[in-house]
Amino acid sequence: MTTLHAAPPVRPYQQYVYAYPHKTAYRPLRREEARLRDLWAEEPKNALSLYFHIPFCEVRCGFCNLFTRIGAPDGLTTAYLDALERQATAVREALGEGARFANAAFGGGTPTFLAAPELERLCDLAERGLGADLRAVPVSVEASPATATADRLAVLAERGTTRLSLGIQSFVDTEARTAVRPQRRADVEAALTRIREAGFPVLNIDLIYGIAGQTDDTWRQSLDAALAWRPEELYLYPLYVRPLTGLDRRRDRAAADAEWDEQRLRLYRLGRDHLLERGYEQVSMRMFRRTDAPATGGEDYSCQSDGMIGLGCGARSYTSALHYSFDYAVDMHRIRGIVDDYTARTVDGFRHADFGWRMNADEARRRHLLQSLLQVEGMPTPDYRTRFGTTPEADFASELSRFEALGWLDDSTGPELLRLSPEGLAHSDALGPELFSPAVRRRMAAYETK
Repeated sequence: MTTLHAAPPVRPYQQYVYAYPHKTAYRPLRREEARLRDLWAEEPKNALSLYFHIPFCEVRCGFCNLFTRIGAPDGLTTAYLDALERQATAVREALGEGARFANAAFGGGTPTFLAAPELERLCDLAERGLGADLRAVPVSVEASPATATADRLAVLAERGTTRLSLGIQSFVDTEARTAVRPQRRADVEAALTRIREAGFPVLNIDLIYGIAGQTDDTWRQSLDAALAWRPEELYLYPLYVRPLTGLDRRRDRAAADAEWDEQRLRLYRLGRDHLLERGYEQVSMRMFRRTDAPATGGEDYSCQSDGMIGLGCGARSYTSALHYSFDYAVDMHRIRGIVDDYTARTVDGFRHADFGWRMNADEARRRHLLQSLLQVEGMPTPDYRTRFGTTPEADFASELSRFEALGWLDDSTGPELLRLSPEGLAHSDALGPELFSPAVRRRMAAYETK
């Protein structure tokens, strides 16, 4: 008699897939084969995305594994902006005439770590250095409560910022301290007051669930405290404990077990339902938008197919054939070295890509499916057929069959739309990695975090 064993449950929190492939799959490029002028020569450049990376923060949160440097010695931010200007010169040369940007974003790090005059210079680099019309396209900027000062916000509002994203994570002071994010609720509320007074069309608030000691009640407290400001957008992030972060150094290994997964899934569902009941629509597993939020434009940009220009030592750029960036690290010592190398470069040193991943037809299909399927609206299959000449069912038969068996696909749609079920959305961080190619998996597994 054969004994049947139930399949092990799928771990819901494996990896946040916000770009494919991740930079840990990138490898050094030969300079002569990665000149920017050649990389962009045949690329469509009528709807590009522009991203500036500012790698400085006043403090590093316990959960953060982003490419960021704590503080800046005297003169470093000026040296960094000088390097950004040299890079912008090289990029403008490579793009040639006629390049147009459909949106722009300043991220990091914390862009508002820069002083108000430095933010003016950053906007000048985008407009005069690269030809972006910041007042005519959606512009998103990330900020922290401590750096959301009135003078900085005034610069950003006057220069056309349409979306200000504030990382709060928790309105409960004890939870913020547990996440190694030193802040007081009173200071957070003061920052929100200044942001609303500045008049940005869209305020986004980031919150995190799964913090040690967080309960259903304290999670609701944070949600309701955020909702009191009627933010146009809310991002709800599950907590991850990643290598070389503050929380990783202090964590109890048992925290990574099924009990923590269950806590995060429960809090995700609570947060999702709480927002849906209060006039928000779900855009992805993490993103929620108020149903009456103003449109900010930028609909002519397609993240699946249009290119991206990233400036700064933590930014990535995308052409149809190559994704590229500078070196990547999490360790503070390594990050400082990469920032120093960046600030020392000449214009010629920016005329080629350093690290990257060459995209073939299979990888382009995977990226298109990932970036479409992880959105609530799903992926129209005619768009896929038009672009690739085949169907997702033919290209990803085994993966889609598995997703269907797990109940992750919406079975109410017709053949013209591939969309996740609510349970599939809840498991986005498990579903995404299953679509990684074997080559990307090998590269990521071989990467040694530095």
